[in-house]
Amino acid sequence: TLDGTLFPYTTLFRSYKGVPIIAGGVEASLRRLAHYDYWSDKVRRSILLDCRSDLLVYGMGEEAIVQIARRLAAGENVRDLREMRGIAYVMGASESPPEDALVLPSFEQVRDDKWSFAEATKLIHNETNPHHARRLVQWHDRQAVVVNPPALPISQAAMDQIYGLPYTRRPHPTYTETIPAYEMIKDSVTIMRGCFGGCTFCSITAHQGRIIQSRSQESVLAEVRGLAEGAGFTGVVSDLGGPTANMYQMQCSRPEVEAVCRRQSCVYPTICRLLGTDHGPLIQLMREARQIPGIKKVLIASGIRMDLARRSPKYVRELVRHHVGGRLKVAPEHTDPHVLDKMRKPSRDDFEKFAAAFAAESAKAGKKQYLVPYFIAGHPGSDLNAMIDLAVFLKRHGYRPDQVQDFIPAPFDVATAMYHTGLDPFSKQPVYVARHLRDRKLQRALMQFFKPENYFAVRDALEQAGRQDLIGSGCDCLIPSAPPREALEARRKNASRSLRGDAAPAMSGKQKKKGKSKESRNQPGHGYRPKRKSAGDAATLPKKPS
Repeated sequence: TLDGTLFPYTTLFRSYKGVPIIAGGVEASLRRLAHYDYWSDKVRRSILLDCRSDLLVYGMGEEAIVQIARRLAAGENVRDLREMRGIAYVMGASESPPEDALVLPSFEQVRDDKWSFAEATKLIHNETNPHHARRLVQWHDRQAVVVNPPALPISQAAMDQIYGLPYTRRPHPTYTETIPAYEMIKDSVTIMRGCFGGCTFCSITAHQGRIIQSRSQESVLAEVRGLAEGAGFTGVVSDLGGPTANMYQMQCSRPEVEAVCRRQSCVYPTICRLLGTDHGPLIQLMREARQIPGIKKVLIASGIRMDLARRSPKYVRELVRHHVGGRLKVAPEHTDPHVLDKMRKPSRDDFEKFAAAFAAESAKAGKKQYLVPYFIAGHPGSDLNAMIDLAVFLKRHGYRPDQVQDFIPAPFDVATAMYHTGLDPFSKQPVYVARHLRDRKLQRALMQFFKPENYFAVRDALEQAGRQDLIGSGCDCLIPSAPPREALEARRKNASRSLRGDAAPAMSGKQKKKGKSKESRNQPGHGYRPKRKSAGDAATLPKKPS
């Protein structure tokens, strides 16, 4: 975590006089400017000022860190490196920022005014195309944080060199316990990076860029052969993918247009007519990978971009017949048109058409295979009615999610700005946000309406939304009229734990006054997390400064 690594290490390194401190990685990248921190419910200043590093490398940074090391070794100092792309730094109080920079609303402005925060988010995300992005400056009191334009996409040769290094593919020996993430990815192969989807809740585009950077087929196949020859390999490649499974070698067909493009997504609201969507190179790679001696199966576990896949029936057929291990992950995320618009995701119709094509191809192949759709609860724009419609959709199509994705705002994301400000940063129109724990619990419960322990929460949600028509024995009804025995038992257990004090947080400081009224569901309450400001403060929509 940020507090667990960056601060302690930079504090330690400052004791070595004259040693430059360079910060990097995804956590630092997303905090290079003033940002909303969900866990403290505060707008925090640039991480550069808190960790006091000399430079911050944002993005993937492999080429930048090598260049920095070589230039420092050649006798240059840190200030000489300030012109590098993909670099952020803090200027001294007596220094003047570059004249060509775009000045953002200051830290004090975005901290105190939500309209200014939304405006800053729009400006920052409009300057992410490395081919024409401007330098950014954000004042923090008397100090300016300068963010240079993003690094240019790395070449295929550079990708091959990076991924062709002799990695051990093993955890550090200090780890003695099982690492779940390692078990999941130890036999996977990354074929590309970047994502042009532009989903508002995702940090991949912000960190890896919108332009796809792919490895050569020779590089990927060499890694697969290395897996096949490794000790303990089972013969199954767990994933051949990346941020998105089917964007391999997809590029804009008009580089001169790409160089000036300011679209936030190449596929939303529609797939750009200039985007090359040929799945041919990927199909060839999949075929050659599974022919390598020692390979029994090559799975595709990265998420499939369904709107792209539907453009290539040949790809869907190849995928279904050879690369699905019974279940395929897809991410429709929601069904409500308004919520999907705030996410920058395609319509529900897109998911239904892909599901039909997947089922048809599976039947032709004589295989029983299933889609595992991922949906998000609590995303900005999603209210109870939207979640109820999603629950009905799930029931009609027989989907029973094992897990629920709960929207958690990450620094830098557009959806995080919506959550914090209640505004769409680009249109400045108000956006509904479920802030209270109670509201978020109801949304999560609706997605798993079929679980007996969720019965009373689902009933509460339906009654609150005036949808009693979904209580009973009808085809679309989410819950029966009478609570099942398991639901009553779960409620009794929860009540018993509450009486014993198991579920109550320990109190410190002054004792809670007796007789204090309960939080009303119709009035601003205490919010989703302890120590956060009342959500009532955020209920008033921000206003544009006069």
